[in-house]
Order: sequence, then C-alpha cells, then structure tokens
Amino acid sequence: MNFDDQHIWHPYAKIPNAVPTYLVESADNVYLNLKGGKRVIDGMSSWWSMIHGYNNPALNQAIKDQIDRVSHVMFGGLTHQPAIDLCQLLIQITPPGLDKVFLADSGSVSVEISLKMALQYWYNKGRIDKTHFVTPRGGYHGDTFGAMSVCDPENGMHHLFQGVLPKHYFVTKPSLGNTSKALADLNKVLKESHNKIAAMILEPIVQGAGGMNIYEPKYLKEARSLCDTFDVLLIVDEIATGFGRTGKLFGCEHANISPDILCLGKALTGGYMTMAATLSTAEVAETVGVLMHGPTFMGNPLSCSVANKSIDLLLSSEWENRILQIEHILKSELLPLKKQKSVLDVRVIGAIGVIEFESPLDMKVVQEELIENGVWLRPYGKLLYTMPPYVIKDEELLTITKAMSAITRSF
Repeated sequence: MNFDDQHIWHPYAKIPNAVPTYLVESADNVYLNLKGGKRVIDGMSSWWSMIHGYNNPALNQAIKDQIDRVSHVMFGGLTHQPAIDLCQLLIQITPPGLDKVFLADSGSVSVEISLKMALQYWYNKGRIDKTHFVTPRGGYHGDTFGAMSVCDPENGMHHLFQGVLPKHYFVTKPSLGNTSKALADLNKVLKESHNKIAAMILEPIVQGAGGMNIYEPKYLKEARSLCDTFDVLLIVDEIATGFGRTGKLFGCEHANISPDILCLGKALTGGYMTMAATLSTAEVAETVGVLMHGPTFMGNPLSCSVANKSIDLLLSSEWENRILQIEHILKSELLPLKKQKSVLDVRVIGAIGVIEFESPLDMKVVQEELIENGVWLRPYGKLLYTMPPYVIKDEELLTITKAMSAITRSF
C-alpha cells in the first residue's frame, strides 16, 4: 500500500481506505487526468462546485492578479475591496431582502452561522425558549456539530452521533406527489411547538447529499407562509442548489420566496477555493447585534477575487439555456432507465440527474467500470448521479449518461 492509503483520511472513509483513490496529475475543462494516462470526464463537478470546469483562464488570472496584491489579511478590524465587491454582488443577485453578509470558510460553517444567528435573534428578543429547529427528513446540511443535528437522524450519515447531538423536530420529507401530506405534518409540528422553535432549515427544491430528492415548489412556498404564521425564521440552505444548478439562479426562485437567512457555498468560487456566505435580512442582523463568530480565513482576498470572477462568468454567459440543454439530455437519456429491473427511480432537474437503484451499489466495482468508460462519478448508497460542469459539451454529457446506463445493466 502507498502512503496515501496508510496515512491520509479521505471523506467518509477509513484508514486504510477500502476503496481505491485515484491520483489526479492535472485537470482541464471537464477532464481529470489520472496517473497512468487515463483521462476521465468529471460528472461530479468536484462535489458540485466546478461549474466553469478546471483550469479556467479567467479564474486562474483572477487569483494570479490578487496574489500579487495581498493573499490574506485578517478580517477583524480590516477590510479589502474584493470582499466589498463580493458582498455587494451577492446582495444584488440573491432573493430580495437579504442585505447583510457574513463571509464563511465552508458550507458547513455557513450553516453553523445561520443556526447561531437564529438562536441569538430570539435570545435578544427575550424568547429564550426558542432553542430548537425544525427540518424535513432526508436533508443534509454539513458535517460540523450543529449542522449534523439538523441532518436526517436515521437515514443520514451521522446517526452514530445521535446520542450527543441536540434534539430537534423532524417532519415528513417532501417529494413529488406528497406535498399535502408533508405540509400537514409541518403545520402540525409548528402549531404544537412553535414557541420552542427558532427556525426552519431546508434545502430548496432538491435535497442534496441526504438522498438527491426533488420536491414541488408549492412546499417551499407554503413553508415560508407557515413560518410567518407561527413566528419562526426560515433558513434556506442553497449550498448545493445556488448559482444555477436547478435551472434558476437560486432554488428559492422556483417558489418566488425570500428566506430570513440564506446559506451559500460550493459553486461560489467556481470550485477554486473554499468559501461560503451566510446572508440575512436587516431585521435579523439588527436584532442579532454582535455575532460571536470569526474564522481566521474569513473573507480571504484570494477566495473573494475568484468568487467575483466566477459569478461574473456565470452571469455574462447563456447559463440558463445551457442548463435547459443539459436537463433535456439528462431527461432523454436517463428517464427511460426507469424500466431497468435494477432501477427504483430516476430524477432530473436542471443540471442534476439521479438514478436510484433497488439495492446499494458496490462503490469499488462501480467506480472501476465508470473509469473504464471514461467517466468520474462518486456513487453512494443506492444512488448514482451526475451534476456536471455547466461548460460540458453535449457529446461529453452523453458519455456520462451512457456510462450511467451501463451500470444499470450491470447490477
């Protein structure tokens, strides 16, 4: 075994790793160049972040230009133009009313901040009993302690910690066809327990790593209304859905709602550097007052600079038409696979294509076959899915869908 196998932890893995890791020597556009000469299309966008692909000249240049000025400076008592520009831009493009920005250093941390905001908001209002959260089952919000507490408690990846995590309220998972039932359960829980609930947190339209579940905009719209009725804040986690992934710039737009607090990450920097943001309304920010959180690398100038350029690239492109074309190909190629005996369901929205199998997949075997077919995907549990870079060409996307189709015939 090599050094990596013996000494380096990889995500959701043990040491030594039971599943092989592949050494990436370089990357360009939508391709990963692996040691040994194999070139594969990255259908994962490096966990949904590399929307412009790898080695993008404009993004490279943004970092090169900034590094000659200042690569990092503490954000306590100091500021810099890239951070100012980014916060102005985020306020302009996110749903109306979100005009206060906290720059975080990862998606999980942005969720932690959102939870702290909600708790501090009610504490400062004298509502000290509002210390819990409500969230749909099937959700995923990160791997840090607070974020874990609002992930699915049974089918999620953090059930080991249930004995020590804070206890919150979990309601029926919304899905296509069960909106009324899910809303009735949410209404019941809020009616009975709103005096104990600080906020509802959810992922809009698509639940990501908790199961790649798609639900109707009506649920999101009515959830906003119920939160208003029962005096509960609404936190929307757009870490996975933000910046065009579902066909709208932000998932909230499918239901034309604005949350009280919004979490962003992943595609914020085009996948180049770790960065996230938590936005809130003025009313939330003014009530919270001093927010007791301050990461060392908060507002890193390199991250801010490449985020500004990534958003500029996205907004200046025909991204909406491109997402529609990606969605069209995914539906045309993947939806017929529902007929396969091994397949339980197929789901597509925007640049997201999901195959749910009847039984769990053998990751090692599946990845070996995918790589042999020139594709990098990362299956988990019963799911095989793609969230490709927006710059992918039609023929490259077809290579991905053909590789996914081949897996349905192998199992």
